[in-house]
Amino acid sequence: MNVKPTVWLMAVLMSGAAIAGISIRTPVPEQPNFLEATVPETFGEWRKLDASPQMIDPATAEILKKVYAEVLSRTYVNSAGEQIMVSIARSKDQIGIHQAHLPKVCYPAQGFELLGAPNEAETLNTPDGQIPVTRMTARMGSRTEAVTYWLTMSDRVVRTRLEKRIVQLIAALTGQSPGGLLFRVSSIDRNSGHAFAVQQQFVADLMASISPDGRRRLAGLTPSRS
Repeated sequence: MNVKPTVWLMAVLMSGAAIAGISIRTPVPEQPNFLEATVPETFGEWRKLDASPQMIDPATAEILKKVYAEVLSRTYVNSAGEQIMVSIARSKDQIGIHQAHLPKVCYPAQGFELLGAPNEAETLNTPDGQIPVTRMTARMGSRTEAVTYWLTMSDRVVRTRLEKRIVQLIAALTGQSPGGLLFRVSSIDRNSGHAFAVQQQFVADLMASISPDGRRRLAGLTPSRS
């Protein structure tokens, strides 16, 4: 009888997950205001704007509040006047973030047109390593918005269905809920190359300003500096 390679792969993953589960860390007590406490209002050349532009429609905002344990939405500006919008949604007991709330899905649902397919094989460099990200550009009327986002489960970035299944499998074997976190930065800019470069700097500055535990939980980064 021929056994498909994917069957062997899942068998290996199950064995590896069982081993990995032995050394998996004990979950820390849940912090209800983790995002507010972790993401500073001022860092580097960036400061939070008191009056932020509307990032998502009110109906979507209410849904997010009901579905997720915590949602943080802010707009930052640097010394050059460049603005970055940040939206972070954190789940607690769910298996990651709902597919419907990924930007590549929710932007078109709000009336945006995607300018080309989202690039799901990008990386964003930080002093503590690379973050696997998805980048896309969306337009509605005269507004062109460049978006960078990533999804974490169990404090690691996942992009593919297989990566998600591995995290879910480890969680099932260890009796832990992987939870999830969707991190999105965006800016209104017709020059997407410039927008993504500014977003790159913003994220790198943010990660450098928070604790190693914050970097791990927000972006799956492990400490590389003493």
